[in-house]
Formats: sequence, C-alpha cells, structure tokens
Amino acid sequence: MTLRRVLASRFFIVPAAIAAVTIGWNIYVSLHAHGLLSGRVIDAAGRPLANATVVLYTHDFVTQAEKERTKTDASGAFAFTDNDSHLIQLQALDGDRMSARVTIRLWFRAQDRELAAPLVIGAAG
Repeated sequence: MTLRRVLASRFFIVPAAIAAVTIGWNIYVSLHAHGLLSGRVIDAAGRPLANATVVLYTHDFVTQAEKERTKTDASGAFAFTDNDSHLIQLQALDGDRMSARVTIRLWFRAQDRELAAPLVIGAAG
C-alpha cells in the first residue's frame, strides 16, 4: 500500500479530523478562559446607570448563590474578572429598583463573555 493511499483512507482521515478539532477546541478554550464577564446597565429610558450594583450568582447544586458584587462605572459598564462557573445569573440593583435576573450558560468554565444586551433596571417596585 502506498503512502498516498493510506493518507486518503478513511482510517487516517477520520482520526486526523477528530484530532484537529480536539486540538483546535483546546486552543480556543485556553485563549478564552480568563473568567472575564462584562456588560452594561441601563435604565428603562436607555440611559447608562453609574454606580449601580451588579450581583453575580453561581449555580449551587439546587439554588443560585450570590458569589460576588461589583459597581458600574460612569458609562454603566461592569466587569467580573474571576468567574469560574459555567452557569450563572446576573442582576442589577439601584436603590429599590432592580433588573430581572438574567441566566447565562457558558460553553466551559471561566469562559470570557460580554453580554450582548444590557441589564435594564425598571421602575421602583
């Protein structure tokens, strides 16, 4: 059997493709697993909210347990830098007003993620 025939065989191509995908996925994970989670907080009118509190909840077997809190900057931006969970919830608080809890499922632990939609704090409840 010639080398060319062996390399064209499904017995070589399939394992090589699986190995390439596995190596590619592991490289992607290693480059995107810093635990950085960021987003923005706005009010119901769409204005950024400075100094709002954002709470990070992590999945704790049965419930969501509070892990960490951070404050937003002048543009309403926030960031958590050490998230090591793959199932989390975020909620923004501003005095007696709050946003809905947003559940985020990540592909792997400590995945970096920027929220596509901001957390919206509604009227006082």
